[in-house]
Amino acid sequence: MTRVAAVDCGTNSIRLLVADVDPATGQLVDLDRRMTIVRLGQGVDKTGRLAPEALERTFAACRDYAAIIKELGAERLRFVATSASRDASNRDDFVRGVMDILGVEPEVITGDEEAELSFTGATRELTGRDDLARPYLVVDIGGGSTEFVVGDDAVRAGRSVNIGCVRMTERHLVRDGKVTDPPTPDQITAMRADIEAALDVAEETVPLREARTLVGLAGSVTTVSAIAQNLPAYDTEAIHHSRVSYDRVREITESLLRSTHAERAAIPSMHPGRVDVIGAGALVLLSIMERVGASEVVVSEHDILDGIAFKAAEEAGAGK
Repeated sequence: MTRVAAVDCGTNSIRLLVADVDPATGQLVDLDRRMTIVRLGQGVDKTGRLAPEALERTFAACRDYAAIIKELGAERLRFVATSASRDASNRDDFVRGVMDILGVEPEVITGDEEAELSFTGATRELTGRDDLARPYLVVDIGGGSTEFVVGDDAVRAGRSVNIGCVRMTERHLVRDGKVTDPPTPDQITAMRADIEAALDVAEETVPLREARTLVGLAGSVTTVSAIAQNLPAYDTEAIHHSRVSYDRVREITESLLRSTHAERAAIPSMHPGRVDVIGAGALVLLSIMERVGASEVVVSEHDILDGIAFKAAEEAGAGK
């Protein structure tokens, strides 16, 4: 077993996993797994730049993570940055800050690389399960983008498109600098059209409708699962590998899009950082299920973060 640290820095959140990993067997034992909402992608869709306050929130989380990584004695650290930092004109400021704090250069990966890591993290532990038909369609609904990957034991095709929950909220649900509560029918219609256009693009590369099992990743999907189960608090064990029917996803999405900020914030399992963006994230999930004809989504807590950890352990074993 190799002790590794993996950091996934996305548009909405930055997450840390420190784990003991055996890439040969697919075994991964968590030592510490945590998430901080930093909204690194705040305003990027509009300005093309990372906001100073978003950078500082992210660097503060990195300082906390550096202390944990040191305490647990990880042999190798891999830091992956996704959608927001790909799009920003001042991403060099972000890279320098991370290097100063953690001592490694963040890998600003492509959408295709992001998709492959997500698929690896989500499906490695599903191998051999008789109740889940293949091929899988792994869908990672992030803050700035959504990754689609179809595969069996390995990736067959993948594509990243810009329909994350933060991007959709900022693009369609904000008026005069504030999120509309609840959104208007016209706003929802425009957002839905944007999502459908992006699904058309994804389907040019990825055979979405060939999938037999839909696996959903990241905070929008896991929060929908928590709501579906009426959990009194966010519970990773209850959420991981739970199944949510299409009808339940539709009910929850419609409810979220009718609700106010206060009503969403009152949901026991809702993270405060997701209150404003969960409606958009749920609509992305619902639209995907309708496009592929999925009767349910299998929810995974293991995603790109686990894929990063597996890759770091493989590299350590190869002496890279």
